[in-house]
Amino acid sequence: MDSLLTVDGLSVQFNTKKGINTAVDGISFSVGKGEILGIVGESGCGKSVTSLSILRLLGTNARISQGSVKLEGRELLSLSEDEMCKIRGNEIAMIFQDPMTALNPVLTIGKQMSEILMRNKGLTKKAAKAAALSMLEQVGIAEAERRYNQYPHEFSGGMRQR
Repeated sequence: MDSLLTVDGLSVQFNTKKGINTAVDGISFSVGKGEILGIVGESGCGKSVTSLSILRLLGTNARISQGSVKLEGRELLSLSEDEMCKIRGNEIAMIFQDPMTALNPVLTIGKQMSEILMRNKGLTKKAAKAAALSMLEQVGIAEAERRYNQYPHEFSGGMRQR
């Protein structure tokens, strides 16, 4: 099976007031096309840090100290931020574990979805709205047109995750 995502020897460190803290230490795994991988573990074991590292969304006090992350054979760790921006949301994405904080509370659901589609896909405002409405319908959000204009607090947790 062809590997879609390969993580090899990934280590992530954080600079703290008490020194360097290694949050992820040499994790390796591979996900083939059509496969699903679940990463489980106790709180604080590095699940989210691993995922954020793959997407290169770590904070400024963190660094990937070693390892490789390849998406369909392309090394993500050597790409520029502009190149990563083109990949995020188009080829790879993350569903954040806390739906209550993943969306901006002062922007409507539609605004947030359309903004991403316009930036990442180059869609016009009208086309982005149509695509966003279609996505809302595809994930089972009833009354997509009305929901498009609502704010995150007007959605249930499950609706926010979708």
